[in-house]
Amino acid sequence: MEMTLRWYGEKFDSVKLKDIRQIPGVGGVITTLYHTKPGEEWDENEIKEMKRTVENSGLRLSGIESVNIHDSIKVGDKDRDMYIERYINTLEKLGRNGINMVCYNFMPVFDWTRSDLAKERPDGSTVLAYDQKVIDMIDPTEMFSSVDNKSNGFILPGWEPERMAKIKELFEMYEDVDSEKLFSNLVYFLKAIMPVCDRYDIDMAIHPDDPAWPVFGLSRIITGKENILRMLHAVDNVHNGVTLCTGSLGSNRENDIPDIIRSLKGRIHFAHVRNIKYTGDGTFEEAAHLSSDGSLDMYEIMKALYETGFDGPGRPDQGRMIWGEKAMPGYGLYYRAVGAACLNGIWESLKKSEGR
Repeated sequence: MEMTLRWYGEKFDSVKLKDIRQIPGVGGVITTLYHTKPGEEWDENEIKEMKRTVENSGLRLSGIESVNIHDSIKVGDKDRDMYIERYINTLEKLGRNGINMVCYNFMPVFDWTRSDLAKERPDGSTVLAYDQKVIDMIDPTEMFSSVDNKSNGFILPGWEPERMAKIKELFEMYEDVDSEKLFSNLVYFLKAIMPVCDRYDIDMAIHPDDPAWPVFGLSRIITGKENILRMLHAVDNVHNGVTLCTGSLGSNRENDIPDIIRSLKGRIHFAHVRNIKYTGDGTFEEAAHLSSDGSLDMYEIMKALYETGFDGPGRPDQGRMIWGEKAMPGYGLYYRAVGAACLNGIWESLKKSEGR
């Protein structure tokens, strides 16, 4: 596994590349052109500059998260082919510049959902948390205001103000999109982009739905082992793969993550490894990467990745906010550095145990 950190770019992230460079064992970043909107074709000069900036810091640009998918593609609107063509053009530009992994998602309206972005834990740290009862009481058209109030002034991924300003229109777009139609539209998209992925050896890594069940009546289709395998079989190309996100999949207690990892051998292109703690029915919160701090067995998860030969980029994903740091919720420097160290420690022990 190549340990990385997500980085949103100089204009959007409180964390500097020089700080990431100092985290032991972290050699790369996963980044994006954060100012681009879903459906926009990326500018190749900006791609080159993004890569140059990362490499000049002594790090590697290990992948993109995300090239966001326009809602017309997700709902199968009449103009989806135009947006798919733009997406293909963007992938071609990334491939020409030696960028070979793209994380994306196919979630309707909201990329991810939380009821609290700064829940205080007993140790004084704050974490992202989810409570279904709280979500059920929120008018989805008011959800952006609820999230934005605790964003610390940062633009959150998937919650861009321009897009959220059209929230009612978005819900209308998805009104007749059930899980089968959403799945069919995903397959249509993947079949269209596979030729360019084959040409430039680009791995597409779909991110599981977060949380792993329908929210606000919106369909979710990447929620567990059965659905993921169905998607992989529908477009049986090695470049059609998965971002193995333990927190998203782990939100559903029925998901056996080590088993899912083993069933996806060779199709996991990216790993988000984090811990969560179940706090009730339909409720969970982010936790530290020590297994004892949450509900997931981090050793068994890493062991499954190691034993299946995973050698792609991984990151500690979002985590606790500690030591008074003010940053994008879940994406401060301090705890993610701690999380990366924890995961690297497990990985080193697995490698050395095998050697003995």
